Amino acid sequence: MALDAKFKLTYATMYDPPAELHTRFEKEVAKIRGNLGQDVAMIIDGQDVMANEKFEKRTPINTEQVLAVFQRASAEEALPAMSAARKAARDWGRRPWQERIALVRKAADLIDARIFEFGAVIALEVGKNRMEALADAAEAADLMRYACDEMEANNGFVVPMGKDPLKGYEASNVSRLRPYGVWLVISPFNFPAALTGGPMGAALAAGNTVVIKPAEDTPWTSRLLAECFREAGLPDGVVNYVTGRGSVAGQAMVDSPELDGMTFTGSYDVGMQLYRGFANYRYPRPIVLEMGGKNPAIISRNADLERAVQGIYRSAFGLQGQKCSAASRVFVEAPVYDELMGKLVATTEALKIGDPTEQDTFMGPVVNQSAYNNFKGFAEELSQAGDFLTGGKVLTDGAYGKGYFCEPTIAAGVPMEHHLWQDEMFLPIMMVHKVENLDEAMKLANDVNFGLTAGFYGSEDEADWFFENIEAGVTYANRPQGATTGAWPGFQPFGGWKASGSSGKNAGGHYYVQLYMHEQINTRIK
Repeated sequence: MALDAKFKLTYATMYDPPAELHTRFEKEVAKIRGNLGQDVAMIIDGQDVMANEKFEKRTPINTEQVLAVFQRASAEEALPAMSAARKAARDWGRRPWQERIALVRKAADLIDARIFEFGAVIALEVGKNRMEALADAAEAADLMRYACDEMEANNGFVVPMGKDPLKGYEASNVSRLRPYGVWLVISPFNFPAALTGGPMGAALAAGNTVVIKPAEDTPWTSRLLAECFREAGLPDGVVNYVTGRGSVAGQAMVDSPELDGMTFTGSYDVGMQLYRGFANYRYPRPIVLEMGGKNPAIISRNADLERAVQGIYRSAFGLQGQKCSAASRVFVEAPVYDELMGKLVATTEALKIGDPTEQDTFMGPVVNQSAYNNFKGFAEELSQAGDFLTGGKVLTDGAYGKGYFCEPTIAAGVPMEHHLWQDEMFLPIMMVHKVENLDEAMKLANDVNFGLTAGFYGSEDEADWFFENIEAGVTYANRPQGATTGAWPGFQPFGGWKASGSSGKNAGGHYYVQLYMHEQINTRIK
């Protein structure tokens, strides 16, 4: 059931897929919609496990529709996953790295084989349009493979070092990167496949056992991932899947003495709380954080405006702006401001909003009632501070009234001291500002705590200047496929500076899998 091998699906290529992709996706959506409401178990130590308390997962497309029923684990019901991971850690970590990556690659192949099932579930669970949903699943598999490729390319990170100049002795020194042990992955709702499967793949290839705790809004996708690892033949306890409240089940696992390392993707506030709390232990443990962005796009007077419009709307309004990489701030040089805004508003107003499983839909609903309420609150704030060039309202007529649908919104004239120039909204709201020159734009672009992604449109010389001066981990110039979005493993490794991330190493790049290991030097004297 995998995609045609002749078509490589990425966030850059998804705008022109083969017709077969649509046909197969629609069949899978119909199949899943005909079999909703099942009770879905956790997976602990290889076994399906039920909890005493349950919760319904409803689709944000139509909140009257229950997708499935999931387990709401208590602290006591979550902790056996940590014990299972600890029990399995010694054997898994000491297996040859070649054996580990073979099993992780097999799991990636199983994701490919089930990609239309993943895509349908992601579209229904998150509200992503079909292409974004399928790409999310494809990215998970590619992130897993990339971690395996790096293990292989570096011979498992076993490196001979220099020999001591000892008279009468033969010395050898070997550097080895070895796993930490038990790793917890706390993943977000917006990329439930890629941002769960990517850290899982890296942790497992490195030799750690894993417990995954998905966002409460998106438990189904992570269950599919856990199934793929189980079907691939990983030993019991190596991958465990726990669902429930982050404040209860998640916190119990964070506080567990069995925990050796953690990856968290989510908000700045929660990430920093975890970062500070993680330090309250008897020794330092690694924590990999990705905490969002307030991503700028700068448009020069020399820009190709058609490219800029394409890149901006795709990055601002794809997935309803619910991306840490979304283009939320746009700085435009004065000579092209009016022309660019005219084109951008017209393009934005033509976007189709609706059921994200339908082929012509670009924007689905936001993920939940809280996001919906936040949109209304931010829109009210911005209406008082500036003007809407388009959007600013929720949609309530007809079928829209059953879900969480919001208009793509462009706000202008908001004073630069307004807090929404600084605070991440995670919604389909873009703020625009006219600048006199590029130096002014760069100063404003960098004047935030975040530093995740950034985009630029202008001349080649200006692009060089942009790359040299922007403070962000993922940067793009003159890219119509996305001004600030669209990173892909092996092409554009994804990670941020400043408040956007803790490691300084980007997922899907040359330096990521090493975060899941620590170094040991083996010295032998003969």
